[in-house]
Amino acid sequence: MRRQKAEAVGLIVQQFLREEGLETPYNEYRLIEAWPEVMGPGVARHTSDLQIRNRVLYVHLTSSVLRAELMAGRAMLVRRLNEHVGAQVIERIVLR
Repeated sequence: MRRQKAEAVGLIVQQFLREEGLETPYNEYRLIEAWPEVMGPGVARHTSDLQIRNRVLYVHLTSSVLRAELMAGRAMLVRRLNEHVGAQVIERIVLR
């Protein structure tokens, strides 16, 4: 028996998440999980906490030198993280 309206599973899951209001929390989770991959193990090692509130990523760093270095490239970090997730999840980063 052949189905007439076959859809890709990924599209069905994405539609379900959107309808249930879960797309944003899922993308936020994906962005936080992508931090070590995007930033690399050296930065991830000095990261103690990541949170997203109101489209702002709050990052707690254990190294003040690293914090100062990352401050200069915050706009690029926002762009790289959003591109990695494939959605506009965050608008800015606050480094603490």
